[in-house]
Amino acid sequence: MQLHKGEILFRQGESGPLFHLKSGMLKIVRVHEDGSEFLVNVIVPGETIPHHSLISPNPYYGTAVALIPCEVERIPSSEWYQQLEQNPERYRTIALQLQDKLRMMQQRIDQLTEISPADKLAQLQSWFHTFIQPASLTDILTQSEIGQLIGLRRETINRLLKIQTRQGGR
Repeated sequence: MQLHKGEILFRQGESGPLFHLKSGMLKIVRVHEDGSEFLVNVIVPGETIPHHSLISPNPYYGTAVALIPCEVERIPSSEWYQQLEQNPERYRTIALQLQDKLRMMQQRIDQLTEISPADKLAQLQSWFHTFIQPASLTDILTQSEIGQLIGLRRETINRLLKIQTRQGGR
C-alpha cells in the first residue's frame, strides 16, 4: 500500500496487523490525554512494526504517520504469528531487527548527550539526510518534533536553524 505524507497508518490503542516499511519514513507519535503529541520514534525502510508486537500481539503503542511518501506491506497478525510457530528460525531475524533498532536508539541517546545543542542538531540532520535527501529535516519535521528527538526546546531549534541559514546552512 502507498501512503502520502501526513497519512496515518495506524492509531494508538488500536489493534491490527503488522507492517513492513519498504520505502519512506514514518514517525510514531504518542498522544496524551490532553491531546498533545510527542514524537517517540522514527521508522526507516526495512523495519517491521510495531516492534513490541513482533513476538506477541499488543495494541499499537502510538500513532504511525507518514513523514514522506511510503510503500508499506500489510502483514496479517494471524499469518505473522503462525509463521513464527511453524518456523522458529524467524525469531533470530526478529532479534536481529530489534538489535538494529536498539543500536539506532542508542545513537539517538548519544545525540542527546552531545554537549553542544548545535552538534545535536547537526548529527540529527546528518542521520535524516541519509533517508530523505534532497529534502531537509525541516521539510518533514516541525521544530517542536526536532526538539523532542534531541532534547531541546523549539525556540532553541529555531535559533540554531537561523544561525545555520546565516552561515550557509544545511
